[in-house]
Amino acid sequence: MKKLLFIMNPYAGMRKAARQLADIIEIFNRAGYAVDIHMTAGPGDGQEVVRRRAHQVERVVCCGGDGTFNETVSGVLLSGVDVPIGYIPAGSTNDFAASLHLPTDILKAARCAVEGVPQRYDVGRFGNRYFSYVASFGIFTRASYATPQNVKNALGHTAYILSGLQELGQLKSHRVRLELEDGRVVEDEYLFGAISNSTSVGGILTLDPKQVDMQDGKFEILLLRAPKDLGEVAECLVALQKQEYNCRMITFLNTSRVTVYANPAMDWTLDGERASGAEEIFVKNLQHAIQIVKGES
Repeated sequence: MKKLLFIMNPYAGMRKAARQLADIIEIFNRAGYAVDIHMTAGPGDGQEVVRRRAHQVERVVCCGGDGTFNETVSGVLLSGVDVPIGYIPAGSTNDFAASLHLPTDILKAARCAVEGVPQRYDVGRFGNRYFSYVASFGIFTRASYATPQNVKNALGHTAYILSGLQELGQLKSHRVRLELEDGRVVEDEYLFGAISNSTSVGGILTLDPKQVDMQDGKFEILLLRAPKDLGEVAECLVALQKQEYNCRMITFLNTSRVTVYANPAMDWTLDGERASGAEEIFVKNLQHAIQIVKGES
């Protein structure tokens, strides 16, 4: 039989996937795979297991949220093995899975992971780390890693919305300078910034699917300028709601690589997981770096 490495976060979402583990494994077995199961024990665990074992299997499938998927992708890239990745989304927001239109039903997603067709997708490199769909700073970003897991499980998407709204009230801005590959330079005080390859960011912001191609080697960069008064605060919210990207409060850019200069104390999130900042960070799009199993055969 072919070999499959199954990485599962047993605490993701409402633990619904964990309760269906036997059915998931049966689906894999019927598809002709002998399954090696690994339950993640903490941050970084999934990445290390995938890095060490990817060369031993024909497919890697992960089950969990965006963080679990990030660790799986990072592990595959660090292994140097070009093995297809299946994804069973079971987290609170599942931004990347939503952008790919993967099944939301656990068992349908399991079948897709072994019966679907691998397709090439881009990955971002942030310094020496990887992200599958977004590197962001400012408001909304803390919600993804600071919201307790039990709150995420209980409230799901609502937990991110509530945390994001609380952060809006703080309105802390950051001076950031971005130098793009074509020589363009943008610099200002920003409330929020995202370097993304997805139509959904943090379960809160949505980008127009017509503006996002997850296979074109380009990032979409969205920058929300810090408002100077309450009128501009309202303008920010309206612009985000209507997806008016190139307005007075929002800058929208496309690039395959960018160098970011900011206060090293400014934290980032990579696919919902905290990342330390630096005075200078080089971010590059790695076009077609991974194979993701998508769609049923």
